[in-house]
Parts: sequence; C-alpha cells; structure tokens
Amino acid sequence: MKTTEKTFDAVKYMRQQRNKISEKLAKMTKEEILEYFKTRKKELTNKPGA
Repeated sequence: MKTTEKTFDAVKYMRQQRNKISEKLAKMTKEEILEYFKTRKKELTNKPGA
C-alpha cells in the first residue's frame, strides 16, 4: 500500500480553531457570547439568490 504525506492536517486545524474560540469566549459574559454567535451566524450564513 502506498502512503502519501499529509499537506493539511484537519484534526490539528480543528483543535487550533477550537482553542482559539475557547480563549476568546472565556473572557466574555453570557450576553457577549450570545451576541458573538448571533453576529457570526449572520456573517457565515449563505443566503440563496433571488
């Protein structure tokens, strides 16, 4: 069986992103966290064209 080298490590990337978000949320209040996710949802939601 032939093996190839990884050019992108998805598990490592997801752990980095999770840690980054956790650090940011740890400094916020409950209300700030809710507002953060509301704004993120608006930014990331793909809306269908007319």
